[in-house]
Amino acid sequence: MVSSASKQVFSFVLLLSLFHFSSAARSLAETNSDQTQQPILFQYHNGPLLTGKISINLIWYGKFKPSQRAIVSDFITSLSTSSPSINQPSVATWWKSIKKYYLSNAKKTSSLSLSLGNQVLDESYSLGKSLSVGTHIKQLAAKGGQRNAINVVLTSSDVLIDGFCSSRCGTHGSSKSSFIRGKSSKFAYIWVGNSETQCPGQCAWPFHQPIYGPQTTPLVAPNNDVGVDGMIINLASLLAGTVTNPFGNGFYQGPKEAPLEAASACPGVYGKGAYPGYAGDLLVDATTGASYNANGLSGKKYLLPALFDPSTSTCSTLV
Repeated sequence: MVSSASKQVFSFVLLLSLFHFSSAARSLAETNSDQTQQPILFQYHNGPLLTGKISINLIWYGKFKPSQRAIVSDFITSLSTSSPSINQPSVATWWKSIKKYYLSNAKKTSSLSLSLGNQVLDESYSLGKSLSVGTHIKQLAAKGGQRNAINVVLTSSDVLIDGFCSSRCGTHGSSKSSFIRGKSSKFAYIWVGNSETQCPGQCAWPFHQPIYGPQTTPLVAPNNDVGVDGMIINLASLLAGTVTNPFGNGFYQGPKEAPLEAASACPGVYGKGAYPGYAGDLLVDATTGASYNANGLSGKKYLLPALFDPSTSTCSTLV
């Protein structure tokens, strides 16, 4: 029998895990625990998925080192790179599981191909250091291409965003593009913040001790950067949500205003055997001691979230 104290720890850590991926706070009572493998009521809401050749444009807002930008850009490129020189499990293998959403789509949606697009640097903080998602993030996202694109806004650790840390680590959405040949359409965008100095216990777990729950030893970040490695986790989750639910009427569970999507439906799960407060059985680099579950380009390693498998209604991990 589970004690009352254990239940409280379980509940809180699960809620903390949900915080990593959801763009808004969710009630714990509305979620299903992956650990008990209860069937998740994941539904397709008949809207479009992103298809065709999509460029991922990166808008860097604030100060980022070249090495930090390389961690993210190599991750994006690794999504579609299946070179034999990359060890398994790979980032590309993780991303291929997204195809199951396209196969399970009754409309038989065509395939998706991602590539790294343009990179925009805004190191002068053109909009200041205190931004809102509804206005400023959309404004920054519009700096990327607005046709066949996902524009990713990445904010540095000294930039304050409304709701950052208190209710979200990032978010995704859509915005209207500029008029092209007399027509306006929607483009998808993602925002992720660097939590290193503001809230690593909330947005960079398991590379930092959580604010609440069991205070286990943090894992060593695979690229030796707690903030950016945490950004990769959140970016990966939001990218999966963006392509499968770009305009709020694709695949998700729960209310439209705070949906659980392809990755956020599997909170805090990175490897087999995961449970609240434990990321799962991961690979460990023999030299650095870093924990990871996916190999990428240039010898980089990443920790990527489990993805909900629509064919089995369970959370699927790489390791």
